Amino acid sequence: MLYPSIDVLMNKLDSKYTLVTVAARRAREMQEKLDQQIEHPISYKFVGKALEEINEGLLDYEKAEKK
Repeated sequence: MLYPSIDVLMNKLDSKYTLVTVAARRAREMQEKLDQQIEHPISYKFVGKALEEINEGLLDYEKAEKK
C-alpha cells in the first residue's frame, strides 16, 4: 500500500499530473544532492521520500504562466 495515500496527497496539490511532476523533480534533486527534509522517512526510495515531503507540506511549487 502506498504511503502516504493518493487521497491524502490529492488534498495537497491540484491534480495527479502536478503530483507526479513535483515528486519526480524532487526525487531527482534528492539523488543528485543526497539531501532530504524528513529525518526518519518510511520509504527508502527517492520518489517515496518525495511523496512524504509533499504530505508534510515541506515542498512548495509555482505554476508556470501560459504564454
